[in-house]
Amino acid sequence: IKNWCPGALRPMQSGDGLVVRVRPRGSKLTPEQALGIAEASAKHGNGLIDLTARGNLQLRGVEADSHHALINELAALDLVDEDIAAECRRNIVVTPFRDDHYGVETAELAAELEQTLKAAPDLPGKFGFAVDTGSAPVLSETSADIRLERSETGTLILRADGAEWGRCVSRSDAPQAALDLAQWFVLSGGVHQGRGRMAEHIARGKQLPDADRWTVPPAAATYSPRPGAQGEGFLVAAEFGQLHAEVLGRLAAMGKEVRVTPWRMLFLAGVDSVADTTGLITNASSPWLNTSACTGAPGCLQGLAPTRDLARALAPYVPAGAHLHVSGCAKGCAHPAPATVTLCATRHGFDLIRDGRAADSPSRKGLKASQLKSAPQSVFEVS
Repeated sequence: IKNWCPGALRPMQSGDGLVVRVRPRGSKLTPEQALGIAEASAKHGNGLIDLTARGNLQLRGVEADSHHALINELAALDLVDEDIAAECRRNIVVTPFRDDHYGVETAELAAELEQTLKAAPDLPGKFGFAVDTGSAPVLSETSADIRLERSETGTLILRADGAEWGRCVSRSDAPQAALDLAQWFVLSGGVHQGRGRMAEHIARGKQLPDADRWTVPPAAATYSPRPGAQGEGFLVAAEFGQLHAEVLGRLAAMGKEVRVTPWRMLFLAGVDSVADTTGLITNASSPWLNTSACTGAPGCLQGLAPTRDLARALAPYVPAGAHLHVSGCAKGCAHPAPATVTLCATRHGFDLIRDGRAADSPSRKGLKASQLKSAPQSVFEVS
């Protein structure tokens, strides 16, 4: 459903059962929590776990009769909020990298922000916060409405998404300042029929409070996530952003902290290498990194056609520097940004969109999956 996100306490019905979203606190899991999620996914769901673009995990195929037992198991792992309202407010993504002298502060800020947001007003379902306070920004391309970042000199700043500059905040005041900005967003008319995003609010000409204080530019962002050893750990991706429970269980068995990123990847702190395994991407040059595909039909009720078999067939032909997105409908959940080629399922086949999103106007319509598989190079040729 557009502009609505599932949770653990409020799951979403899909074609393969309930989708139960788990929001790790501080975007991290202990080995015990990771193993518990893997076991719960296999026990109460179909064993498939999605990595989301908001740094969460989604357990798929959960039966309605199993939901209560699943919640009890997740609660025992400290992965469930006291109620749905608290769950919706705790929409925070945190940089996974803590290998610099800002690492402790980042973890503390994330934890304090979570507590502070218990007093937040009702916010739109997709409204979120980013704690990107490492020595270099890595979440600039991640969806968030209110950001805690650093300036070029390392000063802690608060920035509204859509605003070019932020304002300095102290370490002790930062969480409350983020809450105050969220309250301003609501009181200044940022929410319309339960929807609203900060960047759109700013683009409509809404002036931030104390306008003369927003004068500090954030540090320049150049980060592009790729699997492999990085800093204090190892970054791994999953084919189409989906793990099997047994794979997560094997990662948990390494005994290290698992940090969930918004890039549909996991960062394994304290790990310097990971063996290749089915469905796990450890190579930065893998063609799967240039291909996105949602669940599609029949797993998603909105999906108008299967997507992933087609994406697997086309992935080896994606040109260097290009990106292929195969979407089951015009929502384009798997890759909201423009792609070099998007194939969007319709009731009459797949529409082909070049350099656009799933909802954009196509250059070709009604293409059959068999037709695309038989001539994969033609998908990327501009006529």
